[in-house]
Amino acid sequence: MPLRLKETLPVIEKLKKENIFAMTEERAKHQDIRELKIAVLNLMPDKENTEQQLLRLLSNSPLQIEVTFIRLVTHRYKNTSMTYLMKNYQPFYQIEHKYFDGLIITGAPVEKLEYEDVDYWGEYTSILEWSRIHVTSVLHLCWAAQAGLYYHYGVPKFNYEKKLSGIYEHTVTDTTHELLRGFDKNFYAPHSRYTGISADEIAKVPELTVLAESDITGPYIITDGGSNIFVNGHPEYDLYRLAEEYIRDTDKGLSPDIPANYFPDDDPDKEPVSRWLSASSLLFSNWLNYFVYQITPYQF
Repeated sequence: MPLRLKETLPVIEKLKKENIFAMTEERAKHQDIRELKIAVLNLMPDKENTEQQLLRLLSNSPLQIEVTFIRLVTHRYKNTSMTYLMKNYQPFYQIEHKYFDGLIITGAPVEKLEYEDVDYWGEYTSILEWSRIHVTSVLHLCWAAQAGLYYHYGVPKFNYEKKLSGIYEHTVTDTTHELLRGFDKNFYAPHSRYTGISADEIAKVPELTVLAESDITGPYIITDGGSNIFVNGHPEYDLYRLAEEYIRDTDKGLSPDIPANYFPDDDPDKEPVSRWLSASSLLFSNWLNYFVYQITPYQF
């Protein structure tokens, strides 16, 4: 089913080439239907690629979805022009009176900073507080998962000695949970981060449940019952995203490790192996169905 998007988003043409139905707002106005309203706080540096990755996954739902991208006013964007942001992203203060069925918050390249040292932390936590009343379910990804766990439940993060990057196997710990309906007992997911969270720290919080985990990456999917889904990784990453990051970091002289379980024979000249895309698609579909559509009221 179609995604309902602003006409100015350049990603619409890219999605059309992938045979993904992206409907403009003007066309959607003529359909008598209650679409799901999903807000996205996109904190990743490469806005357009992240938009494409997320919209690709959201498009697998049979529901019409109206997507609103949010921008922060307390953050200085270095990698995206203000012209682009002003055309396609709404400042939080313009939408804070509205209600949304779901909210997706992406990761951000600020993991090495203490949360309170992030320049937009004040506005960010205002959005988290706002979401308690104005959003049915929030999907937090990577850094946002760690930040959300810290803000809502006081769960601290810890630093790795070096970047965790690659495709890792995870185990479903609750096979009856609706979010993981249809998942194999073991599945793969991408990670690209410098910090982690401890299962012991999560166990101290009775409201939290770990739904999937890995011996290497730690707790992967955590929930507080459905209002917040914390995914400590990057399920939205497409096939080539880790390769692009590896090349970028190599060009910067950072001498990164080759992403684990990603290139055949750990050879960056070979095509990456696709292991996680179906699980990621199912994760987003289940979230939209069981924790957004099935719960949110027809009229807010």
